[in-house]
Amino acid sequence: MDQQQLTAALQAEYLHLQKTIEDFDSKALTIKAWSISFSLTVLVGAFASRASPVLLIASVASLLFWFLETMWKVFQLGYYERVEEIEAHFRGELKGTAPNQICTSWMKKWNATPWSDVRGMALWPHIALPHGVIVVIGIVLFALVRAGLLTL
Repeated sequence: MDQQQLTAALQAEYLHLQKTIEDFDSKALTIKAWSISFSLTVLVGAFASRASPVLLIASVASLLFWFLETMWKVFQLGYYERVEEIEAHFRGELKGTAPNQICTSWMKKWNATPWSDVRGMALWPHIALPHGVIVVIGIVLFALVRAGLLTL
């Protein structure tokens, strides 16, 4: 592969990665929309059915969506390392960059990401919101009902 072919291959890979990263962001918004729609519907359903345990179901559902969005972000961040490699190549800082290494780079990042980092990412505001708020609302409402301070 000559330099011109390498440049074209890396450029195509870079543009593909950029689109992939942007697509992850749009899907994250979809996950948030599902979380809000489902969890708030369940919260309202708890009042309509006068069933306080349903409040906890809303919290658990939101917690699961929160986990899903966190993992989605972990998957997305796996692509950044390859983007940075390609950018370093085009800046002349990295020689011998092989094209079409998306999977290899992603798996390297995935295998190197400890669960402590994943837990930390879950607390990033743009991931935690609105899921964390809904989890707290469901638990607080359940506690208020159980304490007799709120009637469904």
